[in-house]
Amino acid sequence: MQTYPTNLTENQWKVIENILNDNRKRKHDLKEIWNAIFYLLKTGCQWRMLPFHFAPWNTVYYYYRQWKNNGLIEEIHEVLRNMARKISGKKESPSAACIDSRSVKTSRSGGVCRGVDGGKKVKGRKQHIITDTLGLLLVVVVHAANIHDSQSALDVISRLKGRFERLSKIFADGGYRGELIENVKRLYGWMIEIVLRSDHQKTFKVLPKRWVVERTFAWFESYRRLSKDYEYLTDTSETMIQLAMIRLMLNRIEK
Repeated sequence: MQTYPTNLTENQWKVIENILNDNRKRKHDLKEIWNAIFYLLKTGCQWRMLPFHFAPWNTVYYYYRQWKNNGLIEEIHEVLRNMARKISGKKESPSAACIDSRSVKTSRSGGVCRGVDGGKKVKGRKQHIITDTLGLLLVVVVHAANIHDSQSALDVISRLKGRFERLSKIFADGGYRGELIENVKRLYGWMIEIVLRSDHQKTFKVLPKRWVVERTFAWFESYRRLSKDYEYLTDTSETMIQLAMIRLMLNRIEK
């Protein structure tokens, strides 16, 4: 069997295998299905162009679609994040989070739900994420790029409800000022702290807390499938981002 740098190590596969808890005999090894998905994510190739060393592309896509729709990918992501936090000496539930977004171009086919970000001059979608203070993903929502951060943030933040009992503060940039702060405080009891750059700052300076979520976006740059939004549906884009975080967390857990 041909090996690729994107393949799971035996230790990484054992972590996923324990979560899957699936002992059924199958024609195609589930480890190879995951290897094919991670290959596609890293290289940005099309499903039909997966190397023949993997299972047939339609078989790989069948499993991917099934795991996406039944919530298995999201479940694995949640379990791995809890593991990564424990290894780092943190409790499973974070007490603070960071929110930000970035605009990415869509492919020529475009897909549904896209717009033009007037500030960034980008026609496509926004990847709107919330991370913990380690940069690990808590929430991801993909929406049209023409929707301002302050307008979509309440929906993004609402995805945290009932999931993290210790959460009390969310760090954000100046784009989240306004009614959002009061609405989040009134609805969920969380405080949004705005971290701004100094007006007198003439050189680059890492801003406390805000750099964490910006670093997470930088991590995404390692995966060509995320360099542009190639997906037709926004929920598929969200799943691809979760898969990238799964791969990153597997590397962290193994170390």
